[in-house]
Amino acid sequence: MRVIQFREALREAMSEEMRRDKNVFLMGEEVAEYNGAYKVSQGMLDEFGPERVYDTPIAELGFSGLGVGAAMNGLRPIIEFMTFNFSLVAIDQIINSAAKMYAMSGGAYNVPIVFRGATGNAGQLGATHSSNFENWFANTPGLKVVVPSNPFDAKGLLKASIRDNDPVIFMESELMYGDKGEVPEGEYLLPIGVADIKRKGKDVTIVSFGKMMKVALESAEELAKDGIEAEVIDLRTVRPIDYATVVESVKKTNRCVVIEEANPIAAISSEITYHLQRNAFDYLDAPVIRVNSMDIPLSYAPTYIDATLPNVARTLEAVKQVMYKK
Repeated sequence: MRVIQFREALREAMSEEMRRDKNVFLMGEEVAEYNGAYKVSQGMLDEFGPERVYDTPIAELGFSGLGVGAAMNGLRPIIEFMTFNFSLVAIDQIINSAAKMYAMSGGAYNVPIVFRGATGNAGQLGATHSSNFENWFANTPGLKVVVPSNPFDAKGLLKASIRDNDPVIFMESELMYGDKGEVPEGEYLLPIGVADIKRKGKDVTIVSFGKMMKVALESAEELAKDGIEAEVIDLRTVRPIDYATVVESVKKTNRCVVIEEANPIAAISSEITYHLQRNAFDYLDAPVIRVNSMDIPLSYAPTYIDATLPNVARTLEAVKQVMYKK
């Protein structure tokens, strides 16, 4: 099977859907003439022209509102944020318009729109460009929130998101755009709301999503050296969450560690932990442990970044705690 970059998988997904459906278009800052801030949309202006690949002003509230209106009237916009930190400027359109329109209109208006772009830490970009908003948007009824971890999942999930009749938040990572992975040539879609077991195991369940899957899988490799077989689950979407896959795994392993880049308060990891104690309490041999970023704004200094984010060392310590809990 061919190997392509994460950014190429996203580009293929958008291009294939634009060829399939003339109502799909891409809009955002630098997506056209500059080929995308991260070169995700490279070549798309040449193929589809300025009527379907739009450069916008630095005005997220404005072009997000245009996208919502277009979606209500039969089009299928893809709105790219250079980073989801900038989506805060447009959050009224996302939360109060896109997410709520179907309910407020009594089902008269669907809003088939995808808001996509980079989330979380991307190196030395400072606190205002390094936040995680997966749990923010997952808190909103009416939205679906997708966070892929590899090129194969990214393409299949983005195609499914573009075809979905509900608004979808599709969150990527600047640090993953160059990641390579196997992606088949043919057409495929992945269902939204279905987790994937990336590694089978019997001793402990490690749950994660997005780029923290790298930490999860590397931790599992290290644990295997000590004879501990971790089952690693990639949630892939955090609204809806595939609770059933997590619960069934924990019933087998009896232990769970959840890795998430976001700060710990009101996080996706908190939700997973609560659900397990409600639905798998009798199977747990130890309390669920979360590995989140420290509860502080992310610094610019690389040493502070490393100390703040979840890492393999903290994950291994968490697994040892749940494995050897008396």
